[in-house]
Amino acid sequence: MRCFERSRKTKETDIFVWIDLDGKGIVKAETGIPFLDHMFDAFGRHGMFDLTIRAKGDLDVDCHHTIEDIGIVLGQAIAGAIGDGKGITRFSHTAVPMDESIAYVTLDCGGRAYLVMNGSLGEYPVSGIPGDLLEHFFYSLCSNADLTAHITFEGKNAHHKCEAVFKAFGVALKAATRVDPEKGIPSTKGQL
Repeated sequence: MRCFERSRKTKETDIFVWIDLDGKGIVKAETGIPFLDHMFDAFGRHGMFDLTIRAKGDLDVDCHHTIEDIGIVLGQAIAGAIGDGKGITRFSHTAVPMDESIAYVTLDCGGRAYLVMNGSLGEYPVSGIPGDLLEHFFYSLCSNADLTAHITFEGKNAHHKCEAVFKAFGVALKAATRVDPEKGIPSTKGQL
C-alpha cells in the first residue's frame, strides 16, 4: 500500500495528514475552514485517495498560515506515498468542467518542483478565503511534493472555479501516480 502520514507543529499551526494513493475516495478533513474541507473532499473523492487532514491554526489571525501549512504537509505526504516512483505513469493531463467553469491540470511527478497557475478567483474572498491563497496553497504543495504542475482555470463563479481546480488536480494526480508493474523508474536518469 502506498500510504504515508506527516505532521507539522509550529506556534501558528498543528497539522496532520495521512494519504493512501490507492484508496477509495474516503476523506476526513477537519481544518476549521469549511470551504477548504469541501475542496479536500472533492480532491480525494475524484482522485480516489483516502485522505485524513486534521488542522488547527491561528484562524483568529486569518486562514493564511493554516492553508499554507496544510499545503506543505500534504505535499510531504504525497511525496512519501510516491516513494521512489517505481512504476508510476509520472505524467498526466486532465480537464474538469463545473457548470460554466473549467480547470486544466497537467502534472509531472518527476521530482522537480514547479508551479504555473493561470486564472483568477477575482478580488473578493471565496467563502472567507482570499483568492490568492489558492495559488499559494498549490505552490506549497508542489514545492513539498516535488511535483511540476500547470494549472489553468476560467469561469464566472469563484466557487465553481476553485472546485474544478481541486477536482482536476485529484484526477490528474491519480492518473500520474497509477502504477504499471512492468514499468521501472520513469526517467532517463534512472531515478526521479
